[in-house]
Amino acid sequence: MMKLIINTWYYFIIIFCFLFCETKPLSAETSEKEITKDILKEGLENFQKPYGSWTVKNKQLILETEQPHRKRRNIWIKGEYQDFILELDFKLAKGANSGVFMRTVDIDDPVQTGIEVQIRDDHGKSPIDKKFCGSIYDIKEVSENRVKKSGKWNRLKIICEGKSITVYLNKGKVIDIDLSDWKEAGKNPDGTKNKYKTAYKDMAEIGKIGFQDHGGKVWYRNICIKEL
Repeated sequence: MMKLIINTWYYFIIIFCFLFCETKPLSAETSEKEITKDILKEGLENFQKPYGSWTVKNKQLILETEQPHRKRRNIWIKGEYQDFILELDFKLAKGANSGVFMRTVDIDDPVQTGIEVQIRDDHGKSPIDKKFCGSIYDIKEVSENRVKKSGKWNRLKIICEGKSITVYLNKGKVIDIDLSDWKEAGKNPDGTKNKYKTAYKDMAEIGKIGFQDHGGKVWYRNICIKEL
């Protein structure tokens, strides 16, 4: 009889553990880590060749060589991205200029076939224009100048979802636009001109993500992409 009671409790404990322990869902934090891709985790492995003058050292994507225009080469993450959250840190040398290209169709012509978030040493400058750091280049200016002094790390977050693009710079929202508002090629909704041959409402919604070699020294780290 005692043996039967022990066996009954044994099976009860097994069933309890199966129902209430093994089926416990993953925490939000665990799920987030599983679906967010750390681009620099394997060095340059997540970038397509050729790498140009870009290197990865100490978990940082670095452009330390200032090349003349004809020798400059942008670097591109493997694969294509449509709707995503891109987060990273960047640091600039004094006077440096770079950019983050998104949804780029032709990497040999990223300006006309992709969307660029400007990265530039604009600390303390005014007035703000559509080429300021954090702006959608030549399309929409940032709401405020939030870039830090050269040599300081900045935090950038870009959210692309359908026609919506939101940009945060150093924890402040600086861009929140709907590309559908850009109905004409070469013209912004506020009446100013831009350099694009395609109306931004018609820009591709999937493409490459890359970093611009504009000749200045720039550092990127903590590059993470979460597809939506």
